[in-house]
Amino acid sequence: MSTEPSRRTAPTPQSRIHGCLLGGALGDSLGYAVEFDDISTIRSRFGPAGLQDFSALDGGSHFSDDTQMTLYTVDGLVEALEWANDGTAADANACVWLAYLRWLATQGVPVPPSAPAPQPRWIDGQAALKHRRAPGNACLSGLATGEMGTVYRPVNPDSKGCGTVMRSAPFGLVPHIPAEAVYKLSSDAASLTHGHRSARQSAGTFSLLIHALMDGRSLHEAAGYILDHARGQKDAEPALIDRLERAVHLASPTVPEAAMRRLLSPEDLVRELGEGWVAEEALAVALYAVLATAAPRDTAAAGAGAAHFREAVALAVNHSGDSDSTGSIAGNILGAFYGEECLPAEWLEFLEAPEVIRGMAGQLVAVTIA
Repeated sequence: MSTEPSRRTAPTPQSRIHGCLLGGALGDSLGYAVEFDDISTIRSRFGPAGLQDFSALDGGSHFSDDTQMTLYTVDGLVEALEWANDGTAADANACVWLAYLRWLATQGVPVPPSAPAPQPRWIDGQAALKHRRAPGNACLSGLATGEMGTVYRPVNPDSKGCGTVMRSAPFGLVPHIPAEAVYKLSSDAASLTHGHRSARQSAGTFSLLIHALMDGRSLHEAAGYILDHARGQKDAEPALIDRLERAVHLASPTVPEAAMRRLLSPEDLVRELGEGWVAEEALAVALYAVLATAAPRDTAAAGAGAAHFREAVALAVNHSGDSDSTGSIAGNILGAFYGEECLPAEWLEFLEAPEVIRGMAGQLVAVTIA
């Protein structure tokens, strides 16, 4: 009998879509419990290892605006695809913008009378999405102008917060479209609220990472691919390239500390990659957490995904920074790679409104794959 570990079978596209959205919500929820705590406070609350599991939280945790906006991104894409499936051309970015305006209404923020009044959709009736969970200022102010921001007419032109990256996984989940189209959809949608080049490019790069994983690339292959893509942009953002290079290098088995499984401490993580409040830092912290805890060459045996998910998400949220966004992005990446099989069953028991997340995942499956 072979002593080799059993290899996992490739997850279905449906499983990857559900895994990405549910995984992001789990990472978001765990991180949201400590989002505004520094690492000293986290350790004082949960011990030297920090927050490792939902069982340490009395009554669990809520997901934040990260999951809310991710699901509204899904809704905007679904509406555009519904029009397309009916034979009618639709501006995908306009559909996403209208979806974000409906999310803005759930936050109690008014828009000028000149702004359009979007027709309500299924997602707008879900009570779990109507709570205000520390939304980003740039997302609120950019949408509250009532103007549809673009690359050439940006709102918040100097904003580079992570509010673009944390909501952008769904662009990479749409199958059968070219990689450059994924990148453009995502970076254009980032311009709806954030005008800085790094915010746009970081969002597009993250969506491209999800797209590569959906296509079956390994974690390390996908990381190398997005780094090459970022370097190849004619207006390449140096801060994004620098953070991605650091994340990949620090997670590489060629680095002695990584080979010995001595992961960066929370203090060193912030020192090397940043706190995650800005776009390129959030992506880099999450990418490092996923790669540094992965099996060599991504050769994990069947069933190993849940252990990887727990370890990577815990690493992604235990630091003095934007823990819910870095946790959410890490969860998105792992869910897209492994599919639903990586989601710890005991964690899912604590997840807020899983039926809403599954409902939106099902809608995306229905208009693309079904």
